[in-house]
Amino acid sequence: MEVDTITSQRESPDQGPESASIHDGGYGWVIVFACFVQTFWVNAWTGSWGILQAALLAQSTMRDIPASTLSFVGSVGLSLTVALALACVWLAGVIGARWSTLLGISLFSASTLVGSFTVRSVGGLFVSGTLYGIGGSLMYTMSNSLPVQWFHIRLGTANGLVKLGGGIGATVMAIVVQLLIDKVGVAWTFRAMALASLASGVPAALLIKEREPSSSSINASLFRDLSFFLLFIAGFVGIFALYIPSFFLPTVATSIGLSPTTAAAVMACYNACMAVGRLSSGLACDKLGPTNMLLATMALNAITMLAIWSVASTFAVLTAFAALNGIANGAFFVTMPTAIGRLLGPHAAPAGIGMAVTGWSVGDLLGNPIAGFLITATHADRGSSIALYRPAIFYAGGTAAISTALVLLARLKMDVNLVKKL
Repeated sequence: MEVDTITSQRESPDQGPESASIHDGGYGWVIVFACFVQTFWVNAWTGSWGILQAALLAQSTMRDIPASTLSFVGSVGLSLTVALALACVWLAGVIGARWSTLLGISLFSASTLVGSFTVRSVGGLFVSGTLYGIGGSLMYTMSNSLPVQWFHIRLGTANGLVKLGGGIGATVMAIVVQLLIDKVGVAWTFRAMALASLASGVPAALLIKEREPSSSSINASLFRDLSFFLLFIAGFVGIFALYIPSFFLPTVATSIGLSPTTAAAVMACYNACMAVGRLSSGLACDKLGPTNMLLATMALNAITMLAIWSVASTFAVLTAFAALNGIANGAFFVTMPTAIGRLLGPHAAPAGIGMAVTGWSVGDLLGNPIAGFLITATHADRGSSIALYRPAIFYAGGTAAISTALVLLARLKMDVNLVKKL
């Protein structure tokens, strides 16, 4: 079966004759703008869900609902965004990228509209999360597959600008959502997101044009390459921890005595540093080697959780964690596909990256609920100390540490000289 992967050649564009014939610029910059808008809204939801979750739990009708339940709502959306990628590519082959993106932004808006009418219903919020996952997958898939059709020499710049949209969306909406909740309540906050996403996302989607869609085959024989297999497992394990800070930082912040507005500022710092991590890690991959940077990224992720977050009982320490972990978190989504792309080469890379990204769906689905169960078990969300959060923090840091060890093994399998650019 021939399918296109959602992150095909994200940082390692094909160097073959077909790619070389692409003339950068022109209408391609319009495509970049259209994709920028789509990633803005995809990440706006993930970047602000922790704030929405905290507001929902604060309602009198939801106070008996475990934090793990609502975190699972968000995890359903995150998991579907990744798990449905190959199905979205197939659909785009049938109806085209423009209609796929239009369907995606429409489903995204519908998800927030449904959420606005079900703020007191867990079942309704699950429907909202599911609609987001389907719509977000369409938007995310198209935004990652379109730039490669229009750029060759400046593909990195184009992808960087597209991903910057996600960083800005997560950062800006973390602040805007909290302000809206304070002024109009959580239901009308959902409605405002629905209207704003439609007003900006639909016109942007109408600008989308395609050149000839690329395709790649899914090749299970790639698992015979031990380095690829280790990187695949590293991503599979590491993704369990990556969204835990974005989902639970606001709850932790309020538990240690910070106001909801200050908690939102901490989240804004985290999201802004994720954007910095995305942009800077791509440049660092070219200078230091993508696998080396992936190793450094996962090590930073583990260290910040185990050594900083576990003792973050003040605003200053929590902000330091948010900044450093945000950089590591954002860098992961650039360094992992780049490392796989460089390892496998331009022909096998699309299949390998697609397989790796699909493998993230399990961690996206279960990672946050496991942390939520641990938080509920220790009653951390009802307490006022960072100590009660440590079981969940050590779980997150532990999975990041295991992932780091797997990346190290993959790097040593490539070459025992860790200074070498790989």
